[in-house]
Amino acid sequence: PPGPSPLFPVPPLFLPVPPLPVPPPAGIGRTAAMAAIRSVKGLVALVTGGGSGLGRATVERLVQHGARVVLLDLPASSGAQLAQELGEHCAFAPADVTSPKEVGAALALAQKQFGRLDLAVNCAGIGIAVKTYNSKKDKVHDLEDFQRVINVNLVGTFNVIRLSAQLMSHNKPDADGHRGLVVNTASVAAFEGQVGQAAYSASKGGIVGMTLPIARDLAPLGIRVVTIAPGRAARGAP
Repeated sequence: PPGPSPLFPVPPLFLPVPPLPVPPPAGIGRTAAMAAIRSVKGLVALVTGGGSGLGRATVERLVQHGARVVLLDLPASSGAQLAQELGEHCAFAPADVTSPKEVGAALALAQKQFGRLDLAVNCAGIGIAVKTYNSKKDKVHDLEDFQRVINVNLVGTFNVIRLSAQLMSHNKPDADGHRGLVVNTASVAAFEGQVGQAAYSASKGGIVGMTLPIARDLAPLGIRVVTIAPGRAARGAP
């Protein structure tokens, strides 16, 4: 058979990998990195799902570095106990992220107790492992379960964002024009969902999808919006 056309050569199966750039000296790299990170000391944060897992670790780290935190979680969570352990720099707000009234009360607590809101971290979320159709059991995925995951993970995140942005918009802008920051938690499942993760992946993919338009909505107000997509962690899945 004829060989490849000289005009359209077939690329090699494995392309050579360029060498990695030589990292800068440790001192320079660390200085540059630290200069790009604003200190959290003195900031006021709202952390949803703060009673366990990634949310709990976030609350603990923020308080450790001098921030004041409103820990939002369900009434039956360990949030109240954690807030008590962390002392005066942490307040517990029992709330469901899907409830505008309860999230509003949590933000009112931040305003009343700490004077403002600078940072909102969305860690609240749930997950289920159910196949779309289980042929062995002849059972389809329950639609209410699917909707519940979407409602908590996606709608709940948006609920917190919109109400937090309203409060942040009243902040006096800093030297760079910033009034606040929202950090959302998606998951690697947003891009690489596994068997039984249809609902979870859809909810996390929705968070990824709405991040850019929300960031564009809020940019004129000086409110930044970012989303992280972690994998499994020692303290539980995000």
